[in-house]
Amino acid sequence: MSCVIGLDIGTTSTIGIILDVSSSRILASATRPVTLSSPQQGWAEEDPAEWWANVCAIVPELLQQSGLQNTEIAAIGTTGMLPATVVLDSAGTVLRPSIQQSDGRTGQEVKEIAAEVPEAQFVRRAGNGINQQLVASRIRWIEEHEPEVFARIATVFGSYDYINWRLTGVRRVEQNWALEAGFVDLSTNDLADDLIALAHLRRDMVPDKAGSAEIIGQVSPEAAAQSGLAAGTPVVGGAADHIASAYAAGVLASGDVLLKFGGAADIMIATDTARPDPRMFLDYHIIPGLFMPNGCMSTGGSALNWFIAQFAKAEAAEAEKRGISPHQYLDELAAEIPPGADGVTFIPYLLGEKTPIHDPEARGTILGLSLNHDIRHLWRALLEGYAYAFRHHIEVFNEMGFPTTRYLASDGGSKSRLWMQICADVLQAPVQLLTGHPGSCLGAAWLAGMSTGATDDWGGVANCVSYGDEVQPDPAQRAGYDAGYGFFRETYRMQREQRQ
Repeated sequence: MSCVIGLDIGTTSTIGIILDVSSSRILASATRPVTLSSPQQGWAEEDPAEWWANVCAIVPELLQQSGLQNTEIAAIGTTGMLPATVVLDSAGTVLRPSIQQSDGRTGQEVKEIAAEVPEAQFVRRAGNGINQQLVASRIRWIEEHEPEVFARIATVFGSYDYINWRLTGVRRVEQNWALEAGFVDLSTNDLADDLIALAHLRRDMVPDKAGSAEIIGQVSPEAAAQSGLAAGTPVVGGAADHIASAYAAGVLASGDVLLKFGGAADIMIATDTARPDPRMFLDYHIIPGLFMPNGCMSTGGSALNWFIAQFAKAEAAEAEKRGISPHQYLDELAAEIPPGADGVTFIPYLLGEKTPIHDPEARGTILGLSLNHDIRHLWRALLEGYAYAFRHHIEVFNEMGFPTTRYLASDGGSKSRLWMQICADVLQAPVQLLTGHPGSCLGAAWLAGMSTGATDDWGGVANCVSYGDEVQPDPAQRAGYDAGYGFFRETYRMQREQRQ
């Protein structure tokens, strides 16, 4: 056996697996919850100490489940959300809670950066647009509102960079965190002093960039004592969670697309060229030589959960009696309603929207209601709204010069057969379902296997995943959904014009 650990420092939980690379088998898995706090409207923060405590609890559980000794772990890979922002002082003390990727407090700072640097110039150079994903906007916010914290900053990096540092004592930033942070010059693929300076930081405050499969250090004796790992175990740079998840799902060749139905809805495409566009985010693919342009919506499954909590309490109670989830029960009800939800349209911009419109002031909208409509129409319209939003992303990818050839679907929402059929019909393309995808920790684990020479097959990670049905589109629904999509886009355009 050649066994590695993959750790996912996720938004709602910390997840770990042990993978036997030689047999492509997962030998153990464990998870611990993470507390997401919002002390003010639009804020999203977490405590990095909780991530580390979770790692120290998960590793012994993984070893116990698998029956392995810690010396049998060949390497460790990490993954996490982008671009979480962690700041340390010179002694390694965390100065404030991490500012998470879904945080929305930096609108003013984004405007300031946009006034200093032409966006077209910035996009060509840094690969991403001027928006609230930029770490420079978060650091400027700290400078303005927490000057005593800003004055003590010695290191800025991401969530899984923080865990790698706790494991090894080595401060590095993984390449995709650095790219989405806005600190990488695409022409050289190196950190650029002047881009870092936009955050009002010195170059030495951002650690050197690491490749995803690069061994950055070994588990220190102190970390070994706390976590149960063996001192000297190699640790690799890791990867962004959405990139690791798409890679593990089988997004391996140009044109492959992953539709990720988590708490937020994500979409990733593999490409062999970088064509920066301010509407989308740009990341490196895990496979050298490839890129992964991608989009992230502010909501997804979180909006479905909100809808159930606010409007479907009776249905949730009935679902509990039947021993199924509220989502399953509402799907059964909504399946009685024809495509198009009898004229009801749901614009799901409940927290503003990230890609491709980058509009923090956008809001959720329900249109077309009449007295003949009920909870079934609303639920179906909500599912259709996200399918339309995915189609918008696909159009942008195509406009960027990236043809889409294959669609895969993962995470919790992909278990809804109704939702997957809606997506296939709206996109008018088959959607391949995944049934055995443990998430981004699998991609991180495979990276660890690559780093140690346990495997040299980048595509071998696909052997760890099971594939389910391929949902076929119904050609009879094309015209109706084409019209519905046009109405979806036009409604938002008119709403935005009214605000301007």
